[in-house]
Amino acid sequence: MPDNNRDNTAEDIINFYKTASTDELCKRAASLCESIHGKEIILRGLIEFTNYCSQDCLYCGIRKSNKNAVRYRIDKDEIIKIVSMGYNAGLRTFVLQGGEDPYYTADKICRILEQIKKKTEYKASVTLSIGVKSRKTYRKFREAGADRYLIRFETSDRELYQSIKINSSFEKRIAAIHDIKELGYEAGSGYMTGLPGETEETRINNALLCRKLELDMVGVGPFIPSNNTPLAASPKMPLEYAIRATALLRLLLPKAHIPATTAAGTIDQHGREKMVRAGANILMPNLTPVEVKKHYLLYPDKICLDENANEIIKGLGERMSAIDRKISFSRGSALRLGK
Repeated sequence: MPDNNRDNTAEDIINFYKTASTDELCKRAASLCESIHGKEIILRGLIEFTNYCSQDCLYCGIRKSNKNAVRYRIDKDEIIKIVSMGYNAGLRTFVLQGGEDPYYTADKICRILEQIKKKTEYKASVTLSIGVKSRKTYRKFREAGADRYLIRFETSDRELYQSIKINSSFEKRIAAIHDIKELGYEAGSGYMTGLPGETEETRINNALLCRKLELDMVGVGPFIPSNNTPLAASPKMPLEYAIRATALLRLLLPKAHIPATTAAGTIDQHGREKMVRAGANILMPNLTPVEVKKHYLLYPDKICLDENANEIIKGLGERMSAIDRKISFSRGSALRLGK
């Protein structure tokens, strides 16, 4: 497999993945990432604005059937205040993430988007991660100012998907990704590694599906069994699965933006650094207010719950400097759009 990765087919890359050690795989992916994205690790401010959810996914700590979850919503004015704080700290891209909460109607989300754009003088980019909607709703969000949309498919194995995502359709989820691409969004998706019933073939097919979808953003993180869910007693798989998945994604999608996920940092105190060394180039400091973000528990033992945004950003800068990377406050637009 040539070092520059330019002329490699998906088959070449998969064959290399199957035979390479994790160290070899990560070195190749990191080299490719640096050749395209440089040593900058782009920051994207995350705001987890609601943990109410109408879905009942078996792995998720905020599933609607979890009666022990402490629910919260952050109102529009507070969201704008958080964005302003992040913008003043230098951030130029924000991710609004939440459960599939019917309280936040399309019109309410549009008002929030419009206010964010005005508050940041249209210089900030906004990503939505709020589940599957209609094409008409995606169009409304786009017109109101949404730049990116993230819909994780979690697994490419349809049978496994249906077993863990109750009353959810794999086909509709993939169709939604096509909708957002056609409407001009920068499109993001992703998956978990280590789900019960997953195989090595599943992990390979997950990455190949991301390549087929030609995603601009891909997030991959380890499955962490969550309390008060049907999968609470499931075994926790090695972080290495997620590390190898990150490297494989980088080789298959050289231009994509790939985050070093918080879940990796939860499993291993150096997990995010390991993902960067495997080809990730995004970090997402959590701007959610300290008093409520402890309740956005998709999985247990989440890190950075008692740190404010400035502390998190400072800490990420120090961590990246220690591995010869530097944080960037750029918008980080999809490379297919030009820098």
